[in-house]
Amino acid sequence: MSRLQVVSGKGGTGKTTVAAALALALATEGKRTLLVEVEGRQGIAQLFETEALPYEERKIAVASGGGEVYALAIDAERALLDYLQMFYKLGGAGRALKKLGAIDFATTIAPGVRDVLLTGKACEAVRRRDRQGRYVYDYVVMDAPPTGRITRFLNVNDEVAGLARIGPIHNQAQAVMRVLKSAETAVHLVTLLEEMPVQETADGVAELRGAALPVGNVIVNMVRPHLLDEETVRDASNGRRESITKALTAAGIGGAAKLVTPLLEQAAEHAQRVELEREQRRTLNALDLPAYELPLLSEGIDLAGLYGLAKELRKQGAGS
Repeated sequence: MSRLQVVSGKGGTGKTTVAAALALALATEGKRTLLVEVEGRQGIAQLFETEALPYEERKIAVASGGGEVYALAIDAERALLDYLQMFYKLGGAGRALKKLGAIDFATTIAPGVRDVLLTGKACEAVRRRDRQGRYVYDYVVMDAPPTGRITRFLNVNDEVAGLARIGPIHNQAQAVMRVLKSAETAVHLVTLLEEMPVQETADGVAELRGAALPVGNVIVNMVRPHLLDEETVRDASNGRRESITKALTAAGIGGAAKLVTPLLEQAAEHAQRVELEREQRRTLNALDLPAYELPLLSEGIDLAGLYGLAKELRKQGAGS
């Protein structure tokens, strides 16, 4: 299994939640996972009900079987200071540049460099080894930008080509791309069974493949149960209204006759949604990618729900 797991998805699909659940699922049986955030939203801290993440790797959870999940909120400015120290040994001079606003200017005026810094920090964690030569982290999970920006974000080599054709920045970009375009990386796309997220997922898969970036799984989030199919609704509305009324009355529900029509309307809406979801599944199946499915948590997501989603991912093969 790829050691760098990148999670993207259209806004509103729950990609941060899925990334966190995936990190927990991968950190089973003593494994160690680093969960990386690159957008500065502190979504990971909120999910794990902890304080805002600093620019350091911090343990935030223990997974099933004693595994550990660490988290890191990557800050582009701090990453650039690290970079300047690593390649140019600027030390205090780098901090002085920050005070003058030069660091912020550099990460804003050259977004390609910013992406190299963000992806480079994650790739460094993938390659890092301890003194015994073992990987420090078994897996690194990145909560990445949305689907509309993911290919450009990951394709940093092209982004910096016009900025630096030689030198440390160019070399860093090439080192990052060697990881991102290798079997060590998988880019997962989170979607809902709705037309716009599914279409954006299909477009994202095409862009990633066009850029020779490794596409992993489609993760269908917030899947609602199918309670009725269209045939059942048709049977109920054609000649069975009286029997439905009698059944409701027998169950002790007052005014059953008035309830039949709105109940059938709701049932028809449900059947229509089921058919629309079937259409979206056909579109996703045409992508020819493995898929995971996660249920809708009707009461919202909390820490217990997050562990439940991780368990569901393990059941479907994540981490195995």
